[in-house]
Amino acid sequence: MSELSVNHLLGIKYLKREDINLIFETADHFKEVINRPIKKVPSLRDVTIANLFFENSTRTKLSFELAEKRLSADVINFSASQSSVKKGETLIDTVNNILSMKVDMVVMRHPNPGAGVFLSNHVKASIINAGDGAHEHPTQALLDSYSIREKLGEVAGKKVVIVGDILHSRVALSNIFALQLQGAEVMVCGPKTLLPKHIASLGVKVETNLRKALEWCDVANMLRVQNERMDISYFPSTREYAQQFQLNKNLLESLDKEITIMHPGPINRGVEITSDVADSGQAIILDQVENGVAVRMAVIYLLASKIKQ
Repeated sequence: MSELSVNHLLGIKYLKREDINLIFETADHFKEVINRPIKKVPSLRDVTIANLFFENSTRTKLSFELAEKRLSADVINFSASQSSVKKGETLIDTVNNILSMKVDMVVMRHPNPGAGVFLSNHVKASIINAGDGAHEHPTQALLDSYSIREKLGEVAGKKVVIVGDILHSRVALSNIFALQLQGAEVMVCGPKTLLPKHIASLGVKVETNLRKALEWCDVANMLRVQNERMDISYFPSTREYAQQFQLNKNLLESLDKEITIMHPGPINRGVEITSDVADSGQAIILDQVENGVAVRMAVIYLLASKIKQ
């Protein structure tokens, strides 16, 4: 397969397994590029990309920006908190204004689920979903799978547990889709109040005991508690959450095997994970960050090559 089956990256649920393989093979190439003394390639010299962030984001935005610049694209950054959106401009107006500047691709984060799909039906540009509400975050899931593949050789057959606030997490949903598409087994673990009611219908195992989940898995992906998305209290206190669902050194060392630790960031150190675990040799958190740039370069490059046709 030499090109993606999709014209946009709106969610993992729209991808085929071959798409993921192609993205990873392309990312392998770009990973080699970003480790060279000269980290740039001229691949997208005539492509203009707009980064539209209607929600605050530091890591994802920086990662996309770096990926775009490494590919020599022209980049426009748009932060909605400082823009006309505050003055009541609609999403389509904002985007059409940007497209009238002849933008080829839009990377968008938006608080509303489905915003990317809506946009892709109304504008002539390739759309990359950088997170829509608590729905999907496809590039994060891709870089997570890519990091597992790099560490353990392949994703198929691996047991991955996603721990924490599954209810408010777009990372969890995209990861479940991506891991299952590649033949991994997935479990979710967290307090009952933070597990969506029908999560088992996605074909995942459900566990509320962290130790049991860790004994089962090869990889533990620790999510933070998303206080900013909570309008009510889902558990008594942070301290109580940490007592039951924190991954610490004692718990890790008491397992009879070595597991791989991941975290999509930002980390709440001392809540879902302790510093000594986050900084340990079993954690691949910084590899995830590096891989994020290579995977996003791959996605942008592959979508841009479809625009040019």
